[in-house]
Amino acid sequence: MRAVVLGCILGLFFLSGCAGSRSAQRLDTPEEAYNRALALFERGRYAQAAEMAQRVFEFGRGHEYAEPAQLLLARSYFQARDYLMAANEYNRYITLYPRSERVEEAEFERALCYYYLSPPYYLDQSDTQRAIDLLRLFTIRYPGSPRAAEAARYITELRNRLARKIYEAARLYMRMEAWEAAALTFGEVLNQYPDSEWADRALLGQVQAYMAFASSSVPARQAERYRMALEAANRFRQLFPQSPLRPQLEALAVEIQSRLGDGQAIR
Repeated sequence: MRAVVLGCILGLFFLSGCAGSRSAQRLDTPEEAYNRALALFERGRYAQAAEMAQRVFEFGRGHEYAEPAQLLLARSYFQARDYLMAANEYNRYITLYPRSERVEEAEFERALCYYYLSPPYYLDQSDTQRAIDLLRLFTIRYPGSPRAAEAARYITELRNRLARKIYEAARLYMRMEAWEAAALTFGEVLNQYPDSEWADRALLGQVQAYMAFASSSVPARQAERYRMALEAANRFRQLFPQSPLRPQLEALAVEIQSRLGDGQAIR
């Protein structure tokens, strides 16, 4: 029995040694290392491709395979969904090879790393803002690129995410009955992201917040604050005449008018 156990242990050590020897294969040239990395990448073995691509640099960076290996390394991490490592390697590629004919691709793919790192709206949005900045930089540098339209779509999507974060903060203030803070925060959606899909909702929310603010105020301040709601309602009409939220706005407008009296009728 002991002999069997000992044999199994020795067998495991042997297999482990074989695996180690395979991962530390001798490479005679950077071309060999690059070709092996590329073959691994094409077979979908991205982690191993990244490891092999790094071995190209054991021969230095002054040879012809250093540039494609650096891009392959970045793309291997990208395909493995290790976006932070990929972004770092794309940065290195762009810094080392700024005149490469593939730097446009690298800049776009670097921006995509942060796009995929962008979290849901309720979390920290630093990566979202970084993605927007890089995508904007890409559209400025390469306005004629076939990827420019795609970059613009990503920017719109990410700006909507940032707008929603502010919008949801305003709604939280509403639940807390912090009416003035809610109204001001809804206004920030309009100030920062007027073209977002949350803009009309935010302006409607501002009307509601100012109405609640007025209703909860002392009588001497109510008219002033209903007029703030009135101004927000008129702004809604001007900015979003075709909004599907327009009927809700008009219902609120009737209520504001009744509170202010006929002398302050909304035009």
